[in-house]
Parts: sequence; structure tokens; C-alpha cells
Amino acid sequence: MKYIILLFLALSSAVSAQEYKAVFNCNANDMQYVASRMVLVERTMDMIEKNGDTPKFAITIHGGCAPIVSKNYDEIVLDEKDLGSIELSQKQLIRLAERGVEIVVCAMSLNANTIPKEDVIPSVKISPNSFLETISYQNNGYALMVFE
Repeated sequence: MKYIILLFLALSSAVSAQEYKAVFNCNANDMQYVASRMVLVERTMDMIEKNGDTPKFAITIHGGCAPIVSKNYDEIVLDEKDLGSIELSQKQLIRLAERGVEIVVCAMSLNANTIPKEDVIPSVKISPNSFLETISYQNNGYALMVFE
């Protein structure tokens, strides 16, 4: 009888588990802010998982946020005070990708920021237009979270 109750509790908690789907759209120019948001994305994942639920996250990157995906960000960023924040953001992107977060950067933003495609860190997918990716995520039930 004891095992039946344990089995029932395990099955009922599995049935009640929830999936949290969100796309984080990064267009911010403030690198300290971007770094803080990247850390917050991971903390949010931790909280969801701690509750027994599943995060399904994506990050779309464009505009002023694009330098965080460059292997050579130190060559394209003019303000040295931003370098530490970009380094933290990039480390977070890599960690998030390892945890299953899909990361997409806009090719037009790479071009506007003079970032060659071969300089993009390996865990990042390049899209011709990240707006299309963001719209697709939303059409598939992802909540839109904006970094601006």
C-alpha cells in the first residue's frame, strides 16, 4: 500500500509539472544591464527547475546587444568599461546554451556592428533576421521578455 501511495504521488507531481516557454529579446546598448539580465535568465531557470518544472528558453540578439556574441568583442567595443560586462554576458550565453537555451543573433546586426560571421561564438545560430525568429517563438507559445 505504501508503494502505491508513493507511485501515485510521483505520477501526480509529473502530471502537474509545467513547461515555461520564453524568448528573451536583447536589443539593449547598456552592457552592464545586459550582463545582469543574462545572469537573471539563468537564475530564473534554476527557480523553475527547483519547483520541478521545465524551462524552455530562447534568446534573440540584435542591435546594440550583438557584440556579446563576438569572439573578438574587445576589438569592436569602443568603451573599455563595457568589456567586463560583455565578457560576463558571453560566459552566460555559453552556459545557457549548454543548458539547452537556443540563442540566435541577427545577421543584419552582425553587419551593422562589423562582426564577421566567423567571429560568432559556436553556440549561437545566425538568422538572416532575428525578428522572424522572435515572431516564430511567439507563434509557438513563447512569452516575450524584452531587454531594452
